[in-house]
Amino acid sequence: MPGSASFVAMHIAAGTIALGTFWLSASLRKGSHAHRLCGRVYLVAMCLVIASGVPLTLARLSAGQVAGAAFLGYLLLLVGTSVWLSWRAVRDRAQPARYLGRTYHLLALANPLAGLAVLWLGVDRGQPLLAGFSLVGILTGIDMLRRRRSIPAQPRWWLQEHYGAMVANAAATHIAFLSIGLPRLVPVLQGPAWFYLAWFGPVLLAVATRLWLDRHYRIAPLPRGRPVAHA
Repeated sequence: MPGSASFVAMHIAAGTIALGTFWLSASLRKGSHAHRLCGRVYLVAMCLVIASGVPLTLARLSAGQVAGAAFLGYLLLLVGTSVWLSWRAVRDRAQPARYLGRTYHLLALANPLAGLAVLWLGVDRGQPLLAGFSLVGILTGIDMLRRRRSIPAQPRWWLQEHYGAMVANAAATHIAFLSIGLPRLVPVLQGPAWFYLAWFGPVLLAVATRLWLDRHYRIAPLPRGRPVAHA
């Protein structure tokens, strides 16, 4: 596809900015102006990662790399979901019904369906990475459908939704760096053991971090029937 090199360069540049601004935002006081500004830059960078990833997916498809194109498209869906959730959770914090609208339900259904398709493809092509990573989309969709029932009863639901999505964003950002960027800088890491550690390590760490944050920020649901006053 003409211009593929430009899209690759954009993809790498946006990913590098995302990696840097993620840690900068994480180090700043939560809710501060600097934290919000870095968070916006991070999300814009992630949107550029997604936008530049679309033509790269089409290029693989046109080259006959069906499995590679399907997996890259699946990854773009996962990243797009976490970026949307992290943004809308803050924007719609006073309107949970708006947050739980059509787009939320569409993503909640698209993730597990895409995950099942990637699972089939991974088993059919004998590719463990596709088969194993398919669980991320499946479990993401199930978790989204589960959370839609508890969100209206949580006064600070948006906080849990925001940090949960940002943890997922962090996993995506670091997978790209560990599986592609770092092995090019440190050739000794170019091996199957590091390959799978780079893909699944950040996911497991993200799950552990999410569980820790849930315990740290745990907010008990309101008693049934009691109205919710949103900030």
